[in-house]
Amino acid sequence: MPQDSTTPIGQLIREGGKSFSFEFFPPKDEAGEDQLWQAIEALEPYRPTFVSVTRTGVGEHGTVRVTERIARETSMVPMAHVTCVGLTTGEIDLLLDQYAAAGVANIMALRGDPAEGPRAEWSPTEGGFTYARELVERIAARGGFDIGVAAFPEGHPSASSIEADADVLVAKARAGATFAVTQMFFRASDYFGLVERVRDRGVDIPILPGIMPILNLNAIRRQGELIGTSVPEEVAQRIGSAGDAAAVRAEGIALAAELCEELLAGGAPGLHFYTLNRSKATLEIFEQLNIPAPA
Repeated sequence: MPQDSTTPIGQLIREGGKSFSFEFFPPKDEAGEDQLWQAIEALEPYRPTFVSVTRTGVGEHGTVRVTERIARETSMVPMAHVTCVGLTTGEIDLLLDQYAAAGVANIMALRGDPAEGPRAEWSPTEGGFTYARELVERIAARGGFDIGVAAFPEGHPSASSIEADADVLVAKARAGATFAVTQMFFRASDYFGLVERVRDRGVDIPILPGIMPILNLNAIRRQGELIGTSVPEEVAQRIGSAGDAAAVRAEGIALAAELCEELLAGGAPGLHFYTLNRSKATLEIFEQLNIPAPA
């Protein structure tokens, strides 16, 4: 039987064994729409624990539309991203009303990045929130939603230290978040270090590692510089010595699969795949992890 689209994701992660989940973003045009739904159709048979839909330049309408359609037309549990960027508290309340009416009961609560990028100075919207913790508190006080938050194995770019960054994650958990999903990373030790810092602070919130294979080294490096994720030298060397584009892709998939195996063996509660609205790379990783294709 399909899961109820309103099932709390935190509960699913804690009770359902190893979690596998996928992230999508609202497309900007008809071609992107086709690509997104091809990916959803290819990945749905693997029965993910949940799927998340980001907030992008398309704005809240795109996220609401895609998340609502997933809830209405698929067997998957959808989670919508809500950020503090450009929204007053009243506008956030109205957005939550839309999600509740659409049957979406899981929210990823994020501060969000300034329009100039993750490393730009944060300037809160007048009448809005300054911190993700405040958004979590607002959603938790309202009730009716399960709340996820972001985590950063190497620390958020604006954090003064990885210890201070762990304090922020702990504060979001104590404000009402029931699980966290990390930014992409490429060393299992960074993930396990984050989990240890949070556990040392007395918080047992499940933390899902976010996985993005390196299919283009220069592109990942540029993105990593923005979000505070480094590409380890040994990883760069393996990718760089692979050869042509096809060999680079194959090596990137192999590295991602190795990382997934290490994370699961070390006790990670599951894996969250950043799909970029495509299914091929994720399915290739599944094949290397011996996750069976649906019958």
